[in-house]
Amino acid sequence: MSAAPGTASPPRLHDSRLRAYGQFLAALFYYFLARAIARRGAMGLAAEQWRPLVEQALLVFLLLLGFAGVGFALNRQEHPVSAQGLPRRAGWPRELFMGLAIGWAAALLCFLVLAIGGGVAIRLQLGAAAWGWLLVNLAFYALLTLGEEVAFRGYAFQRFARAVGAAGAALGFSLLYAFLQAMQTGTTRASIAVSFVLNLLLSTAYLRTRALWVSWGVNFGWKATRALLFGLAVSGDNSHSPVVQGDPMGPFWLTGGGFGLEGSWLAFLVLLLALAVVYTATRDLDFQYNAPELIPGGIPVDLDAAIRRQHESAMGTQEPAAPSLVQIAPLPAPLSEVKHLGAQDLPVEPSSETGQSPEKPAMTRPESGNESIPE
Repeated sequence: MSAAPGTASPPRLHDSRLRAYGQFLAALFYYFLARAIARRGAMGLAAEQWRPLVEQALLVFLLLLGFAGVGFALNRQEHPVSAQGLPRRAGWPRELFMGLAIGWAAALLCFLVLAIGGGVAIRLQLGAAAWGWLLVNLAFYALLTLGEEVAFRGYAFQRFARAVGAAGAALGFSLLYAFLQAMQTGTTRASIAVSFVLNLLLSTAYLRTRALWVSWGVNFGWKATRALLFGLAVSGDNSHSPVVQGDPMGPFWLTGGGFGLEGSWLAFLVLLLALAVVYTATRDLDFQYNAPELIPGGIPVDLDAAIRRQHESAMGTQEPAAPSLVQIAPLPAPLSEVKHLGAQDLPVEPSSETGQSPEKPAMTRPESGNESIPE
């Protein structure tokens, strides 16, 4: 954007890799600070049964507000919330539902394998209060997954990608997410592997679309479907499924035990398959938002002037003389002269039989009624 006449344009920021890495570290520190503030705030603001929802709402608010302020102040982002990966662009609802469908399909595939491989015991609670808490937990998972997307694929991810590249950022954040998941109680090697692949899947969705809509949909569909629709434990927590309670039966590598599907090698294989699906489903979005922009460069060239200079260098600069007119037939008489000619002055063509010109008829005086007839 060009500056207005008479005003100085703002200096352009030098976005070096070292500067981007420093901003990544600052954003990572702010994430852990925001988590602590949200947890303390929820404990003081809400009752125990509402604390998970309030905590996730506070965390999302703090992350969006803090990263937007940093992006506006340090990176001069005109739309810092959209720059974090939430642009209101054309087709964003379709991208969100695409991710929801992929996450739901992955959870459904795992559930079908569990049902066939060992069986799942289902218990239902159909009271009015259970349905009300189902809506509350639906909002909880929406905020939980949104917070994870903003934290692990938002401003901090973008700054780290600027410092080490997109592939390095995806691998680095996958290792970070797996490390944080490994600090939970009940984690196993399978759960660490599942966390790594899940974050790699979500990072791929972001990098292919340059937005969080698909990755948020996949994350939400993957977790909410297992917890709310099938009643399975999510990361060892099965308290967010008030209507359906599912108890899978079978070997530990298949069910994940009390930790849930995140601790099973079945989920690891299914998420690898989902990674291929996401890569294929986002082909058009990748072309739309990652194709290099063709910017014209070089110097402007006036082709007509170049051709004219080439002609002058070969033929000289003298203009060619105008061609002379050659008369090949007599000009016809003007129409005004033809009107003044009498009948006697008109040219007479020779007779075709005698070859001589016919004689002019004698001019006789017209007779009138007053003349006498000679005897």
